[in-house]
Amino acid sequence: MKTKTRRSSLWREAARQSGGGAAVEFALILPVLLTMLFAMLVFGIALNNYLQLTFGVREAARQFSISRGATTPWSTSVSTFTNGAPSLTTADVTLTFKVNGTTCSSDGTATSGCEGDLSTAQGLPSSVTATYPCNLNVGLFNPAPSCTLSTTTTELVE
Repeated sequence: MKTKTRRSSLWREAARQSGGGAAVEFALILPVLLTMLFAMLVFGIALNNYLQLTFGVREAARQFSISRGATTPWSTSVSTFTNGAPSLTTADVTLTFKVNGTTCSSDGTATSGCEGDLSTAQGLPSSVTATYPCNLNVGLFNPAPSCTLSTTTTELVE
């Protein structure tokens, strides 16, 4: 009879001492909390990149639309984009300039390239489009493996 009483008193004593339960629960939930925190951080960085990309494209489009008659409209607009989005890796950004739907990719001359296209496009639309790769890796999980940020701004040529 003493053995049975001793066992039940040990169980009662163990039930009263629950100090380790909180540590076990914390150890079980910690990986989930850290994954969620890291995911929010990664998403915040991607959102910041998108905002910078949008701001840079908006500034480049403004510069491009007022560059009619300038000798370096493309170069000046690319430089304006780079200054407007300083944290983005410039080598990873793809910029596309269009004047009234026609793509131009260099300054050119008064009759060709962006300078020539802009010289006869007063009041017509010009647009700047940019794409930038994003990385949404959260540990071993990547919800969007081919994520690309993209934005376009259109302005009228002045």
